[in-house]
Amino acid sequence: MSAAVHGEPADPAALVQAWDDQQSAYIAGRESRFRAITDIVGLACGAEPVIVDLACGPGSLSARILDALPGARVVALDFDPLLLDLATGTLGSDDRFSVVEADLAGDTWPDAVAAATAGAPISAFVSTTALHWLAPQTLLSVYTAAAEMLSDNGILLNGDHFRFDGRQPTLRRLAEAHDAHTQARAHAAGSATWDQWWATATARDGVADLAALRDERFAHRNPPPTTAVDFHLAALAQAGFAEVGTVWQLLDDYVVMGVK
Repeated sequence: MSAAVHGEPADPAALVQAWDDQQSAYIAGRESRFRAITDIVGLACGAEPVIVDLACGPGSLSARILDALPGARVVALDFDPLLLDLATGTLGSDDRFSVVEADLAGDTWPDAVAAATAGAPISAFVSTTALHWLAPQTLLSVYTAAAEMLSDNGILLNGDHFRFDGRQPTLRRLAEAHDAHTQARAHAAGSATWDQWWATATARDGVADLAALRDERFAHRNPPPTTAVDFHLAALAQAGFAEVGTVWQLLDDYVVMGVK
């Protein structure tokens, strides 16, 4: 287990690395999912795309896009002040990267993104392991707003677990067993749990106010019931995307895509 989860002093880069290790314990194909997203953005959006990372967390996907696409510009949006602080601490020196603090569950985030992009055409919206926190009707609103803001032929890519439901009991059982095996193996190898990572991240000097604000913002938000992949494809189509489909899958872990 890294110093970042032993209670030892850790800089933002060490905490983000510990975040990546912790998240990989819960997402078996996380790096493959990232690679699928960055590859498709590179193929679909040209050499100098403007990309909006929705619910960016500490910037893991943004960092991979910037590494893979030297001409890209990334606007990273989140409502978690502590995670945004980490994203700024690790990527803020890159002039291709900027952050927006806004709530996807509200109705002002599109204006904040428009201000951050300063009128530049948006090539892609991307997100990973985040939008499952939104209620289905809110997710549809986010997809709709993204479709309206994208340039012609722009894309949306959302990677997440879209859980199998009662229609697919065998696949659901296999996916649950796969998740349990992935977590057990990673934690046995020393990866932090979700709770361990957060305990360390919020105990650092100088972040008490950010941690308190985070608690206030999310105190009454619980994850809604899970949704299957067909819901997301239907929602993307309803939101106005001309083409929708899955572009990557590992059991119930998918990347779905909409093309404007």
